[in-house]
Amino acid sequence: MLSLTTRLKIFLSVAAVILLTASFIFYRSAAAPEDKNEILLKVLMQGLDQGHFQPEKLDDNFSKKAFKLYLERLDYNKKFLLASDVAQLRKYETRIDDQMREGNFEFFNLSADLMEQRLKESQAYYKEILAKPFDFSKDENIELDGEKLTFAKTKNELKEGWRKQLKYQTLVRLADMQKEQEKAKADGKLKEEKSLEVMEKESRKKILDLYDDLYERLNRISRDDRRATYFNSITNVYDPHSGYFPPKAKSDFDIEFTGRLEGIGASLQEKDGQIKVMEIVPGSPSYLQGDLKPGDAIQKVAQGANEPVIIEGMRLDDAIQLIRGKKGTEVRLTVKKPDGSTKVIPIIRDVIVFEETYAQSAMIDAEKKIGYIKLPGFYADFEGNGGPSSADDVKREVEKLKAAGMQGLVLDLRNNGGGSLQDAVEMAGLFIPKGPIVQVKAANGRSIVLDDRDPAVQYDGPLVILVNANSASASEILAAAMQDYKRAVIVGSSTYGKGTVQQFFELDAALPAQFDAYKPFGALKLTTQKFYRVNGGTTQLRGVTPDVILPDIYALMEFGEKEQDYPLPFDEIKPANFKPWTNSKLNLSAIKDHSQERINKNKSFNLIKESAERLKKQSDNTVRSLALQKYLAEEKRSEAEAKRYEEAKKEVPVLTVKRLQEDLQALGTDTAKVARNTEFLKSLKQDIYLEEAVEIITSDI
Repeated sequence: MLSLTTRLKIFLSVAAVILLTASFIFYRSAAAPEDKNEILLKVLMQGLDQGHFQPEKLDDNFSKKAFKLYLERLDYNKKFLLASDVAQLRKYETRIDDQMREGNFEFFNLSADLMEQRLKESQAYYKEILAKPFDFSKDENIELDGEKLTFAKTKNELKEGWRKQLKYQTLVRLADMQKEQEKAKADGKLKEEKSLEVMEKESRKKILDLYDDLYERLNRISRDDRRATYFNSITNVYDPHSGYFPPKAKSDFDIEFTGRLEGIGASLQEKDGQIKVMEIVPGSPSYLQGDLKPGDAIQKVAQGANEPVIIEGMRLDDAIQLIRGKKGTEVRLTVKKPDGSTKVIPIIRDVIVFEETYAQSAMIDAEKKIGYIKLPGFYADFEGNGGPSSADDVKREVEKLKAAGMQGLVLDLRNNGGGSLQDAVEMAGLFIPKGPIVQVKAANGRSIVLDDRDPAVQYDGPLVILVNANSASASEILAAAMQDYKRAVIVGSSTYGKGTVQQFFELDAALPAQFDAYKPFGALKLTTQKFYRVNGGTTQLRGVTPDVILPDIYALMEFGEKEQDYPLPFDEIKPANFKPWTNSKLNLSAIKDHSQERINKNKSFNLIKESAERLKKQSDNTVRSLALQKYLAEEKRSEAEAKRYEEAKKEVPVLTVKRLQEDLQALGTDTAKVARNTEFLKSLKQDIYLEEAVEIITSDI
């Protein structure tokens, strides 16, 4: 009988065979194209058509979608192109599909010509505008959301948009300088008091330097770079996770930017001209620092206390080079949070702390002894070198907690972005007898069921699984299976909703030797499979809705797979043959009612609700004042609200959380490990979500 891993590898290889075979056949029968770009376009289209889970029909509707994505990425903030330029481009709105079939780049070449021309013109705008002082007493506003702006009809109107943008950026810099001076004065550390006029002049000079640096990079963007953006506007119509990687970008992706090369440990994505955080790697410097979150948009990067560099509009690989650096050095990221606020986050670069990526446990002393296991990711030894496995580690932690008298278990999958599918399946098997855990469907319509075949149940007691909006992929599979089996109470906020599988295909391997002179071509990442729960519904788009939904500060914000452009839809297939947990005594209706009663009486949860509404309001209000005093008043109100929230967190009842004796002994005298253990326990003691999970186990299960 084939193992789960073997069955899955065979199944996943089907799309690769289809893609490579299709591309080879195409080129054996076609006349040699005129140039490399035509070859590349043909290979991409062939691969998307033959290998993608849900190929798109190339028609006018497809063309309109690709045009929309491309225009947004070309000039999201509408600071380069004029309305007349867009009108020229719009003539091709329904012709992109035709040009793709023809290998024609007429539309792309026009767009690149226009952007290069407008880029040169705008360079003169910022130099002229920043040469004169701004009047910050004038009552005027700026719209910060590019989607709400319209393209300027005239160059004067465009120049006015530039004036407001530069004034706002100078205002932010000026306000920061004022705050720093006031703080230094209050602390008795002010060496020289500067006038408003002097600080305004210095602020303008700093913004000028930033834009000089920005344009130096913008002027280095090549036609091939722009063409990659065009290609990805096409591939992303299929779904947001499929994409083209030029040779250099693929090399950067292979490094994975996970902290192993002395970085910060964040997975980044270029979207609408912004560099956005997609995932924080467990055990990385960003993970340990704690302030950088998925959904944050990185606006500036500074090397320690040096002046920051604007990275909006920058190529992703260039931005990554700025953020990476040697171990022990500091990088300061200026990020825009989902609520519209900005924050400077200092991170000390380091290699990944592998211990932090593995399962960790603790015991909570409440009315019952409640075991707690934190699982940052689903890791596995893919190379077969005897490395750790998350399923084995969780099994070991459960055994240790059982031996210590555990009467209930909380499995924490919050901020767990997924990983090894096999480990998710095996982990589910720890809590149920044998049975199906997840279904995987390929583009050809064939689906397989991955099941736990071990009838042993390692732990049959009360189980709560904590999730949030950053729980994705394998996390969602495990939570969904436990929910469908009625084996656990799922608690928290709705999960991310990514129920798809991607594979990389090296394009050079898809082409016969006659094209060697044109190589390298890069790679194509394709969505080739989709996950489905045992009840038949996919985790795609909808994620997992918890049995008990707890207030979350980002609950009202736009986040998750459903907020991506053109995600694959939710759908259903035939349910797998499974039997719910026969030992289940869960009364979910009573559990929800009792939890809601506690939430209504909990000051911290009520404050979180208020904060979520405030953040949503701030996010929706994308207009900012350009008058200094009004801007400072708005900032002061926001800071007061944030402080109120932080103060309320200190009033949370403290849980009694302890590490097991054998874990404490394993720390030894390693001061770094001891310090991380202290932080681990500290974070749990005042975790109101964990507190509610404990209440559910002690009171309702």
